[in-house]
Amino acid sequence: MQDIQTKERLRKNLDQIIWNIEQARITISEHHIVQLVAVGKYSDEENIKTLYEVGQRAFGENQVQQLETRMTNLEELPLQWHMMGHLQSNKINKLIELRPTLFQSLDSLKLATSLNEKLAQKEQKMSCLLQINAANEESKSGVKSEEAFDIYQQIQETCPQLKLKGVMSIGAHVEDEKIIQQSFEETHKIYESLKKDGAKICSMGMSNDYELAIKCGSNLVRIGSKIFK
Repeated sequence: MQDIQTKERLRKNLDQIIWNIEQARITISEHHIVQLVAVGKYSDEENIKTLYEVGQRAFGENQVQQLETRMTNLEELPLQWHMMGHLQSNKINKLIELRPTLFQSLDSLKLATSLNEKLAQKEQKMSCLLQINAANEESKSGVKSEEAFDIYQQIQETCPQLKLKGVMSIGAHVEDEKIIQQSFEETHKIYESLKKDGAKICSMGMSNDYELAIKCGSNLVRIGSKIFK
């Protein structure tokens, strides 16, 4: 059992983040809705249960193995699970088995083709976001900004088992807020251009930059350490 102090701390952290999201989203519009996905890699299952008790429903993991463990151990709770880390090709079948609510890190046409093929064999579909490397950083996965629009459409045309729901990106890994903002604006511009192709989700923003991301148009934020610290 979890001690009362830990539960209280988690509840306070979540309340603070929800408040911050509210403040940021109304700078865009009072109709701008933002979904919060709590990223559990800094945490344990007891903490996830506590967050569920106070109303959090969407959780994300960066590794398929971790996702499987969490989904199995918490299967009695009606949670939404998001996969948001780089997917190795040898883990594709496992991810398909797990049937996540959303696979946020579809980071190449090659991965899309492999995933589509394996899904077709199992007669399944999967909701995905195209990951864009808007910051153009070597260390990050994702398609290049200038290719994102075409790749998105190509996946829609050639991968019928993938239901593309929008785009995802990670803010530039720098101190300079202007550069981080530019990377978010770049992603949001691509998202806007894809709305006519059915894009509904613009997933940007993590623990250190989610408020800025929302002000740049993000409607889904992925927060770990700020909740679970």
